[in-house]
Amino acid sequence: MVSTGAVPNLAFRRLRGQRSAGEFAAAVRRAAREIGEQVACDARYIGRVESGEIRCPNYAYERVFLHMFPGASLADLGFSARESVRGRGARSGSAPSVPSAPEAAAEAPSAPSAPPVPDESHHTDEESDVLRRVFMMGGTATVAAASLGLGGPPASAAGVSLPAQRRVGESEVDAVEQAVRRIRVLDDRRGGDGLYRQAARPLRAAYELLDTGATTRRAVSDRLHAGAGELAISVGWLAHDSGRFEDARSHYAEALATARLAGDAGLEAHAFCNTSFLARDAGRPREAVRAAEAGQRAARALGSPRLLALLALREAGGRAGLGDRTGCDRAIGRARAAFERGTAAGDPEWMSFFREAELELLEAQCWSALGDWSRAARHGRRAVTLQDAHFTRNLALYRAQLAGDLARAGRVEEAATTGHQVLDLLDRVRSSRIRGMVAGAARVLEGRAGGVSGAESFLTRHRGLGGAHPALPEGASSGRS
Repeated sequence: MVSTGAVPNLAFRRLRGQRSAGEFAAAVRRAAREIGEQVACDARYIGRVESGEIRCPNYAYERVFLHMFPGASLADLGFSARESVRGRGARSGSAPSVPSAPEAAAEAPSAPSAPPVPDESHHTDEESDVLRRVFMMGGTATVAAASLGLGGPPASAAGVSLPAQRRVGESEVDAVEQAVRRIRVLDDRRGGDGLYRQAARPLRAAYELLDTGATTRRAVSDRLHAGAGELAISVGWLAHDSGRFEDARSHYAEALATARLAGDAGLEAHAFCNTSFLARDAGRPREAVRAAEAGQRAARALGSPRLLALLALREAGGRAGLGDRTGCDRAIGRARAAFERGTAAGDPEWMSFFREAELELLEAQCWSALGDWSRAARHGRRAVTLQDAHFTRNLALYRAQLAGDLARAGRVEEAATTGHQVLDLLDRVRSSRIRGMVAGAARVLEGRAGGVSGAESFLTRHRGLGGAHPALPEGASSGRS
């Protein structure tokens, strides 16, 4: 339904020319694929633009339209400036409608992947950037800034408020960056299940700060964009770890859009890294490879061999999912060579989890995906031995991976012992993916226990803990964001 007072976009209608709305929508989808975007454009969307109901496209559509009409600006295409459109729900006294996570993800810009087959039965037409539509439910910038503390009442969370002139300064950006660190620390200890909903609040706050006022300096603006993007990735990871794959895809996509708009290669590499990881877990190995390759291109000038190593391992995971043993082995070789170059000043803060233990775990997952269970178990044992006890969540995760590989390799007693060690940690770690991995190991052991007392004990204990959790795809685990 067209909003009251909408002004038809005659400029955009002229650009369509003699083509039907459906034909023009198909041209938009083709143009999106040319630049690695995915937009769910159909005749209805074109009609809403031409009627004036959509006054400004979201970031993904903006890039596509500017690609289709080189040299044109949004104003030339008949759109209003983004800053004049944002916040209209709050001004009119009604909150903007909130699409479901899959609907939001349908228009989210995402990592390059194989051209999708258009689904004409289910398209969405978001008017503004994805995270604002999903999370911005009104409220003042002052409340948003105060909400940057994770947990607890807003008044005591961060003690941050915006000044009267609505400028965003160092204290607000510090609060965003601190929220990112806080989420990562809590995830290291507890896993994603209990944190995801809480983390939505500081994410709303970060994007509210981006929307509500100019920053005082370019350096502050760059930090705010980077902080908001990193926060989107962190929240995306919590969704990912708790099995909400479509939510995670949307968050990672918005981080990538923020990175591109800000020209932030480091944030772009991080977004592609997590997008690759998610694609692998969601059973899209070809997309995992392409996203990892895009991340490596973004990371080349950053001076971080360790980041290149992690991205090469993401590529290896995708190639393993494709059954490409040779390509996987080569990517692992590049990863190890880069890792051995050591740490560097350019290593991003978020990579604190990526140590030798994680490298071993990721390689174990590659061999597991290729069906080489014994080789996977060898690397899994090294990962468990090397893992720092500070990362409680990863202690459980590495052992869950090892238990599954041992079970499939026929090492029943050792698998059961390792499984018990995972169960010992599940009262402290809440992660759907880890529970799914344990459930997968238990299913394998069900058919191989054969009276082995240790295995029977583990299976009884697992069932007693309500162990009927759905398993994630093979190898669907790793360290966080």
